[in-house]
Amino acid sequence: MYDFSYHNPDSVAGAVSAMNKAEDGKFVAGGQTMLPTMKHRLASPSDIIVLGGIAELSGITVDGDSISIGAMTTHAEVAASSDVQAMIPALAALAANIGDPAVRNCGTIGGSVANNDPAADYPAAVIALGATVKTSKREISADDFFTGMFETALEEDELITAISFPKADAAAYMKFENPASRYAIVGVFVAKTGDDVRVGITGATPCAHRGMRLEGVLNSNFSGDALESVEIPVDKMNADIHASAEYRAHLVKVMTRRAVAACS
Repeated sequence: MYDFSYHNPDSVAGAVSAMNKAEDGKFVAGGQTMLPTMKHRLASPSDIIVLGGIAELSGITVDGDSISIGAMTTHAEVAASSDVQAMIPALAALAANIGDPAVRNCGTIGGSVANNDPAADYPAAVIALGATVKTSKREISADDFFTGMFETALEEDELITAISFPKADAAAYMKFENPASRYAIVGVFVAKTGDDVRVGITGATPCAHRGMRLEGVLNSNFSGDALESVEIPVDKMNADIHASAEYRAHLVKVMTRRAVAACS
């Protein structure tokens, strides 16, 4: 690693202040992405602002028909939460299948959402559930948050503080995973609230996105058979050693069908 200045603030205000004073600072949540990146010298920030000492960023609270999860809450804590299991069991199941125990006990929901890895699981849930990303400056709707590969609507000195998820009548997440990393080759989160269906897709394209074609059909007929008529554009699909673009397009429909079945 290169030399850098280390900061361990105990408040959101302190973290933002340290970032504003840094030449090229980076917030670090669980460190599951940033630390390996630095070790391989793919990044050399001037300052590291560690968020682990900020108590206000952790915890899970229920507020009526929504549940708010602090940005520094780990995947393991989300998976084990009785509140999450009761309100949105699909979200708890998603968290329980991220990486391995070491990753789940270090990685955080805020870090994952802010990093916006193309194959991460949480972005699909944020989109499908119509979540609200709360930051040190504002609140950002799910539809406006994810803007591109590893890119979000966050400003340089903006910090995720919590994510608020509304309760769905039915929800399920299905993914075809890389057997080594458990990253999603394709992951589909389906959420149904009343007559409204939302679909979040990850792994298939450079950025997690809503499956608008799938939603259009499912809002009329919430069944797996209704998906047969949907055509998934192959030209926008990722292609790598794990799966071709054509195979990913096929998996989008397969995972959506499975998620719909799980919601029934």
